[in-house]
Amino acid sequence: MEYVIIGLLVIVIILIIIVLVKKKDNKENLDMLERLSRFEVNITKDISTFKSDLEKEIVSDFNKMNNEITSNLDNINKKVHERIDQNFEKTNKTFTDVIARLSKIDEAQKKIDNLSSDILSLENVLTDKKTRGIFGEVNLNNILKNVFGEKNDRLYRIQYKLPNDTIADSVIFAPNPLGMIAIDSKFPLENYRVMVDKNESDERRAVAYKQFKIDVKKHIDAIGSKYIIEGVTTDQAMMFIPAEAIFAEINAYHSDLVEYAYKRRVWLVSPTTLISTLTMILMIIQNIERDKYANVIHEELNKLGVEFARFKDRFDKLSKSIQTVNKDVESFQITTDKIKKKFDSISSVEIEKDLIDDVEEV
Repeated sequence: MEYVIIGLLVIVIILIIIVLVKKKDNKENLDMLERLSRFEVNITKDISTFKSDLEKEIVSDFNKMNNEITSNLDNINKKVHERIDQNFEKTNKTFTDVIARLSKIDEAQKKIDNLSSDILSLENVLTDKKTRGIFGEVNLNNILKNVFGEKNDRLYRIQYKLPNDTIADSVIFAPNPLGMIAIDSKFPLENYRVMVDKNESDERRAVAYKQFKIDVKKHIDAIGSKYIIEGVTTDQAMMFIPAEAIFAEINAYHSDLVEYAYKRRVWLVSPTTLISTLTMILMIIQNIERDKYANVIHEELNKLGVEFARFKDRFDKLSKSIQTVNKDVESFQITTDKIKKKFDSISSVEIEKDLIDDVEEV
């Protein structure tokens, strides 16, 4: 608009000059025409220079603003991706830890499935008491390792010293309300072998029968008095009998011994029943662990949901900002186009030919 006004002013000035020129002589007219021509040239040159400088400045400002917008959008996009990557990394780490722990539990379960349950033959058992004791302890330790895993101090210990200075062959750290359970290996073999040997006399077998009951009760009393400590262990203990045949004999033909052990709060277990008992305890522990980590997963999923909600809210805000910037850019583009059209219009303005001819005649 300014250039149009300037153009009109130039034309008006020219017309005034022409009118004035008509009233003067020819020499003055020629001088006036010459000055007028120089003035026109200078005006045109200044307008052209101004137009060129303005176009360059507008293009430079537009490119600068475009670069700044692009840079800001790149920074925003980078920060959003970094935050998402961090959140996913934390979540993946939690899931990885849970899967690793579940894998260890599955490995322990496979060891249980692969455990051999061969029944020991009493004829192959050594008769020496010390050797039998070692055999019973080794058998007990192998069962614990196969069920709970080797050197799993969190679940069991072997040769564990109690506060009363007695040493249990092993203890199990069962979950509450059970607590710590002591297990001791006992192997009442001598009188049992005589009692079941049909080649022995009836009198000797009868004596061995009574002595066998006495031996078993002594073992039950020893375990009940040594390995049940109020406030330290649970109110029950286990008597591990390494031979399935002796365990079967007691349960099948000596119900009084079973009842006696029950009153003394001592569990009689064989390799097979001990495996079943320990497996049940392990399943309880696994369920507790799974529940614990299920809660962890649930909490992490809730946290992830909160982060996703924040991400959506921030992304919506970013989208609105981008839309606003796009609208501003479009408006700026429209304004630029309008200015360019104005410049094109000014550049195309020419003095009317008839007017110039009149000036030349004068």
